[in-house]
Amino acid sequence: MSRRERERRTGQCPNPPHRPTSSSAYEKATNSHDITQLIPLIAPEAVYWFSDGSHRGREAVLSAITETFATIRDEIYQIDDLEWIAHSDHHAVCCYRFTWAGTIDGQPRSGSGRGSNVLVNNAGTWQMLHEHLSA
Repeated sequence: MSRRERERRTGQCPNPPHRPTSSSAYEKATNSHDITQLIPLIAPEAVYWFSDGSHRGREAVLSAITETFATIRDEIYQIDDLEWIAHSDHHAVCCYRFTWAGTIDGQPRSGSGRGSNVLVNNAGTWQMLHEHLSA
């Protein structure tokens, strides 16, 4: 069986030559704890699903992330096992595992889960259209 046939059967897509670099940029911006670095990486019409609720629109998403930054001090967020499952010049979908560690109320805390993202290419800039995180 050829590599392409294996990829098709397992649902795995090879990394496309035009693969969005947004995941690494997004991870870096998140770890900066500077909300202004995330603004260009989130689509205006974004919809995020977190374990504590859903957030629709860039401003609502940024508000939720700002609250997370305030709650989890010195958080380190890491994306692992990134897999691009669909992609074109205009859209890309990935799934991954994530971990986080930080301080909540003076106590060290950490967690992990799975995530999926839908990205759109808006005038040459890859932006998050949808993010779904689950523990």
